[in-house]
Amino acid sequence: MKPLLLQGHQRPITKIKYNREGDLLFSASKDLRPNVWYSLNGERLGTYNGHAGAVWCIDVDWQTTTFMTGAADNTLRLWDIATGVEIGKIDTASSVRTCAFSYSANMAAYSTDNTMGKQCEIFIVDVRGADSSIGDSQPIMRISVEPSPKVTSLLWGPLDETVITGHENGEIIQWDLKQGIAFNNVKEHAASINDMQMSKNGTMFITASKDSTAKLFGTEDLMLLKTYKTERPVNSAALSPILDHVVLGGGQEASEVTTTSTRAGKFDSRFYHLVFEEEFARVKGHFGPINSLAFHPDGKSYASGGEDGYVRVQNFDQSYFEFCFDY
Repeated sequence: MKPLLLQGHQRPITKIKYNREGDLLFSASKDLRPNVWYSLNGERLGTYNGHAGAVWCIDVDWQTTTFMTGAADNTLRLWDIATGVEIGKIDTASSVRTCAFSYSANMAAYSTDNTMGKQCEIFIVDVRGADSSIGDSQPIMRISVEPSPKVTSLLWGPLDETVITGHENGEIIQWDLKQGIAFNNVKEHAASINDMQMSKNGTMFITASKDSTAKLFGTEDLMLLKTYKTERPVNSAALSPILDHVVLGGGQEASEVTTTSTRAGKFDSRFYHLVFEEEFARVKGHFGPINSLAFHPDGKSYASGGEDGYVRVQNFDQSYFEFCFDY
């Protein structure tokens, strides 16, 4: 597999995301400027300029009209995808760590960090017809996460009725948005949850944790279904939309990377079977830990963003689709 190498960032990649059709790939990094690329040929389509801090989270609505970014400059911004113009800005008390559009894209959820004496909070805002006045309007709901540790990843549940959050201590909490309370929580991870991604049909989601495991949960009841074990922290995990495959990416801490070779650092993407929990393939490439992974919506390729500032788009060979376990 010969990858497309996307070079547009000077700092480590924090998040990558495909739009619903998969023709565009969005990337964010610590260098203040999120990019958008054509996923087919790796051509850079544009840059969204405006942030004054590292961009931690991004999301794109299902119509590919609005792009949302949250950053360390204490702002959440909405952009017009086609023109790159900023639609609106919401100022926050601390860094915006996570953000996500609801399934309908009528609402958006975001969470802030508990730094500088500020509490970690989850906000639900109405983004229909959003404009420059969105920063002055009140959120639909404001939920304090205390006494739980800060939110590190966030997903919308089915029918936009719940929000699922992953936390710094490995806890997963389900929030009822009608009452603004937590009604279900599990603690299956021993360390911080770095990433959570939903399956294509929304019935399951996968978590990636610093405790060197990725776990598969049921969306409705947070029931633990499968565990995928590695020997290094997992920064991101994604579920294939067409096959029973899971891809994990991670590596040792970035601060320790210079003291080891690329082979010892284990910076390759690792493929596991969804049901059997067995590893069947590895893809090398990044010089440094992988920070974010995403499958293309058609399942024929995947993208990875690393600490080295590169985004690599890998198209699968025919042998990948023909492979099957002998049982």
